[in-house]
Amino acid sequence: MLQVTTVDELINNENFDINEYEGYIYITTILDTDRKYIGKKNFFHNTNVKLGKKELANLPTARGKKPSKKKVTKESDWKTYYGSAQEIKDSVKQYPKERIIRTLLRLCKTKKELTYYECKYLFDYNVLEPNSGFINDNILGKFYSKDLVV
Repeated sequence: MLQVTTVDELINNENFDINEYEGYIYITTILDTDRKYIGKKNFFHNTNVKLGKKELANLPTARGKKPSKKKVTKESDWKTYYGSAQEIKDSVKQYPKERIIRTLLRLCKTKKELTYYECKYLFDYNVLEPNSGFINDNILGKFYSKDLVV
């Protein structure tokens, strides 16, 4: 089992094979404000790339419309990613990188596992509750902090 506790340790671990996992669940902590954010990050993402003239010419002739694009899988920006919330993005610009810690909660092998454990940690840490210290304001776009009656 891989023994790392931060994303930076994961990046520098020579025994880590990115191809064995779909992604990871993390907590980003801004030390100067003690604000936190839980999220998930995939190691790869798919993008559509326009086919070139040679590729279009080499397509087999078939009935129907010929494709004009192909799906390409690329490594994501996981090594430099801190979170999608605007407060996190602003903090990355404002504070030195040493003042922002990315704690690795779990490595996941599938997309479903990634989504499940992100939700599990979001609920376990009570991120939507007032004064939780978390930046997260919703879970799966279905549960919102503004909707909680306390």
